[in-house]
Amino acid sequence: MPPADTTHLISQLDELKNQFTPEAMRRVQRLLEQLSRKRLNDADSLVRYHEILLFLRAYPQNAPVVRTVENELRGFSNRVSALREQEIDLSPLEEPEISGIAGTSVVDTFSFYIVRWLLQRHPSRVDLDWEWFADENRLAETWPRFMPLLEEDAFVEANIPYREWLRAARGRNTELAWLFARVNKLPRSEHERAELYNSQKLYVRWTPGFNASRTGMRVATKKFFYHRGPLIQRRDINLSKELAQPSPPLEKLSPVQGERALDMAREASTVRYRELYNFTHGDPRHVYRAQLGRGVELFLIGLPAERRLPLRASHAAMIYKNGVPIGYFEGLSLFERMETGFNLYYSFRDGETAWLYARMLNVMHHFAGVTAFSLDPYQIGHENEEGIESGAFWFYRKLGFRPVNKDALQLTEKEEQKIASRKGYRTTAATLRKLAQSPMIFELNSERRGDWDRFQVRKIGFKAQHQKETGFAAILPLIPDLKRWRAAERKLLSQIVRAKAAAEETTYLKLMRRHERLRRAVIRLGS
Repeated sequence: MPPADTTHLISQLDELKNQFTPEAMRRVQRLLEQLSRKRLNDADSLVRYHEILLFLRAYPQNAPVVRTVENELRGFSNRVSALREQEIDLSPLEEPEISGIAGTSVVDTFSFYIVRWLLQRHPSRVDLDWEWFADENRLAETWPRFMPLLEEDAFVEANIPYREWLRAARGRNTELAWLFARVNKLPRSEHERAELYNSQKLYVRWTPGFNASRTGMRVATKKFFYHRGPLIQRRDINLSKELAQPSPPLEKLSPVQGERALDMAREASTVRYRELYNFTHGDPRHVYRAQLGRGVELFLIGLPAERRLPLRASHAAMIYKNGVPIGYFEGLSLFERMETGFNLYYSFRDGETAWLYARMLNVMHHFAGVTAFSLDPYQIGHENEEGIESGAFWFYRKLGFRPVNKDALQLTEKEEQKIASRKGYRTTAATLRKLAQSPMIFELNSERRGDWDRFQVRKIGFKAQHQKETGFAAILPLIPDLKRWRAAERKLLSQIVRAKAAAEETTYLKLMRRHERLRRAVIRLGS
């Protein structure tokens, strides 16, 4: 158990971290100085202190707090080492929401593409981890392809010493580097090599350096935003008005700068056991930077033509606050509709979440031309208890989103009546789970309200399974009156198909929104 005074000091700091009066600032500075001299003797206190420090670094009250917090974070690996030497249980540090603290490792069956990137970017800090490995029998299907005579052992014997075979083969290379190189040299397509590598389900351990850890990861920032007043609350946000505001200018980065932004997005995701398609396969030639205000900066990332989805345009953004990665956004767009995914990392959810989300939608509204934003049920809490506990449904509802399912909308309205008439009433978790079964949508254009309510792109996919064509062309035979379309409509359709491979997918979306007949046909197929 941590000493009572240490626990009390951390609790005080937690209470003061988002208070911005002069007295609160002085007390925060004193608490930081006191805690810098304290030993933390358990993992839970270490984690709690770390997350408060990260919040203060992203939402600082003044320059002295930034300096003190940075000094504390730079010494955090020493605190981790001290607990390890005391043989303290460090398993709480492995949880996905808090993994990636300096001095720790992350272990997972990372994909072929992430392992390739790790070996290129962090070769000395990554290798196989056999402690987690299970079911070695699957190696008999793969390793004989590049280990001479292994089939003599693997095909007919029991209890095969695969690590000894690997040790004999790898020479001076690390196990992972040798094994990955052999898979990557097989005379197959990259996709087939990726499938083969992933089929082995190899556990990989990455021990990030300080600058790649959650503790020390920063993007260079020219000017800090210091909070001298209350944080912007959800009740202060009118989403329609926010979307009507001009968008901050987008600066296109050079390919070198774009690759650097992608590397940091991959690092931020991998240390948290996440892999986002746009970050893994992002196009460094199409990365944009925007300053959203209040110290928030985003890097918007598109995909190269060969990695794009067949129908939807895909974009993702990494979000930083005063240089600290605080979350990410994903958008999948079709015509004027965008399916959105927004994740603010655990440490920063006491910050200006609603304002940040509204600014993100503002950027996507102007960049991609979308006017309807939909939410998958998972975002709201369906099969996602974290979403239920955080009250994600009401976060979006109070911003103006509505459930597309009629029963869920009726239940919402009943709950709103209870909240208005009963002081202190809170929606039960059971009711939130019912509400979370329905997607939600926010529509700027009231004249098209409800058009996308029953749409799911996978419904089109189900119908296209017996088509010979692939990609966008797979949906064309499903449009019954296509041959009766006017010449101008067919010409525009051809332009849309070609635009899927244009330099930027926003061209594709812009052309789509001009084709009303295609829009109606696609909505019908997906509904």
